[in-house]
Amino acid sequence: MTVQTGPGAFRRQAEPAQSIGYFGLLAEDYRSYKERLLAQGFWAIRIHRFGTMARHVRFAPLRIVLKIIHRIFSKLSQIFFGIYIGANAQVGRRCIIEHFGEIIVHSEAVIGDDVRLRQGVTIGNRSEEAPLDVPVIGNRVNIGAGAKILGPISIGDDVDIGANAVVLTDVPSGSIAVGVPARIKPKKPKQTG
Repeated sequence: MTVQTGPGAFRRQAEPAQSIGYFGLLAEDYRSYKERLLAQGFWAIRIHRFGTMARHVRFAPLRIVLKIIHRIFSKLSQIFFGIYIGANAQVGRRCIIEHFGEIIVHSEAVIGDDVRLRQGVTIGNRSEEAPLDVPVIGNRVNIGAGAKILGPISIGDDVDIGANAVVLTDVPSGSIAVGVPARIKPKKPKQTG
């Protein structure tokens, strides 16, 4: 589902990852990582999901305590793993951070299901004048090391973003984005044989 949030900007409402519950997401995330509990990306995603769960607690005193705990663990994730995922970011199911370090996800970013992030990825705004103009990333997107995805853009489903690409424009589904600034190319069909 897509809804318009600003002039010319479309923002996808991600299928709520909370629909399977906190512990369902824990099990799903655990199964998604090869290294299981040893993967720094697993813990960064867990910390983010804990923060998302904490924001939905209705009992205010408990919510405040849980948000403080989340804040502490989020800071530890930044220090020890080099991964920052903003508290309000919408992260879909089975999101995998393959390699840790220098990963920044803006608080208002939307990331779809089955997305893979690698080291050095930045998903955020392009300027201080528009701090909430952030990307919406579709499902099954593969983001290469060092890629920068900036501004109020939409990345379609089944997209590959090359290493060190700087993506500043919309990328349609089924495409490849490579280069600085990124050039959009259609994916070549897979050959069967």
